[in-house]
Amino acid sequence: MLDPSSETLDLDILVLPETNLILVASVIEPLRAANRISGQDLYRWRIFSPDGAAIETRSRIPVPVDGPFRPEQETAPLFILSSYQWEQSATPALRRQLSQTARYRRMMAGIESGSWLLAQASLLDGHSVTIHWEDRADFAAAYPQVTVLTERYVINGKRMTSGGSLPTLDLMLEIIRRRQGYSLALEVSRIFIYEHERTGGLLQVPALGNMRVADQRVSQAVRLMEETVEAPVTLTRLARRVGISARHLQDLFQETMGVAPHQHYLALRLNAARRKVIETKLEFADIAAATGFNSSSAFSRSYRAHYHESPTETRRRLRAAGKGQA
Repeated sequence: MLDPSSETLDLDILVLPETNLILVASVIEPLRAANRISGQDLYRWRIFSPDGAAIETRSRIPVPVDGPFRPEQETAPLFILSSYQWEQSATPALRRQLSQTARYRRMMAGIESGSWLLAQASLLDGHSVTIHWEDRADFAAAYPQVTVLTERYVINGKRMTSGGSLPTLDLMLEIIRRRQGYSLALEVSRIFIYEHERTGGLLQVPALGNMRVADQRVSQAVRLMEETVEAPVTLTRLARRVGISARHLQDLFQETMGVAPHQHYLALRLNAARRKVIETKLEFADIAAATGFNSSSAFSRSYRAHYHESPTETRRRLRAAGKGQA
């Protein structure tokens, strides 16, 4: 499920009672955003509860479900979401269901306390995993056959685990990055960006790796990139304005963002260009000039390489979809 693809990915989501609403949103909202931004059904999901009743979250806002969790031979990836009182849901029947369905699933994910359910069903044995930091010591003691890491999320073979709501958001961004590329993952991540007064106005960038951008020099460089989309500046000039060498800035980007500076810069420009393709009737030559490309042909080549369709095909597809909705 993590190979590059523009095919629709179907997911099954098992939500257990007393799960945080934000945890459910951390799984679903990035997928919804990817669909909206791309204009395609890249992701579809079904939501289940153990008994088919709506899940009463800790915030007392119920989550409707598609039915009870009754797996047979489904192959869709399965995400198990749990926050509090997971022990009450860990019935022998549910453990058997998880063991049975694991034979067929392409991937199984323990989201926050969902990892406890997978471990109880012996489905994490021999794997590297993560868990919410409050549970780390107890989990490691209970399951010595499982390697517990201090990462925000872990992808290990056919198992994925996350350590909480925001780490789950990072995990979903990583899935989008691997399947649809850095440009779309970045555009989705920017929906969830906020600025905090303690940062002095510096941009807070949700990471597309296992770290969040805490280095102010990287944040400053990202801000400068955003301000110069129309006329990109060189890495050397960016680094000089941030106060470090070009080599140092490149290393910091790779460590914190998981990509080189030029890849992030290009993704920002393509994001801006795609919005103009979708939201305006500008000529492609004008869009190319407004987003720092030397020519419309160079813009079209880069656009196709990242979005797997030309700007013309994007407009044609969205126009046809609009007609179908009329």
